[in-house]
Amino acid sequence: MNLLIESVLTFAAIIGFGIIFSVPRRALLLGGGIGVVTWLVLQTGTAIGASSVIATVMASLTAATIAHLLAKKIRIPVTTLSIPGILPLVPGSRAYFTMLSFVEGEYIQGLEYGVETMLQAGAIAAGLVLALSIFSFGKGIGNRYETGH
Repeated sequence: MNLLIESVLTFAAIIGFGIIFSVPRRALLLGGGIGVVTWLVLQTGTAIGASSVIATVMASLTAATIAHLLAKKIRIPVTTLSIPGILPLVPGSRAYFTMLSFVEGEYIQGLEYGVETMLQAGAIAAGLVLALSIFSFGKGIGNRYETGH
């Protein structure tokens, strides 16, 4: 039941961000759906015992893969769907606690939070880059972003 509530709140938050940042209407619900799937993959990864970084890579790769597939199908830019898809993964609270620890003089705790924040941010980037490399494999550098091929 708790996961259902978290999924609904994740969907609502992503739709809210989409409205604020003027995401096209046809991509709003898809972006929210990708975000919910991403959140569920992240929660499943941590529930089965994977580290937060590995779970973040899995979730980011899932979001980017779905975004690539749907973007090609409905002919919109991939970033229109991948950015809402990775929103649940952004380690904003960790970055806040990093700064708070440094301000309060707890430097060791701040370093721990900072390293974890950077690892999670790198995991998001790694998942996105891995999906991009999979979907641009064989196209060559010049045709990577061309449509109609």
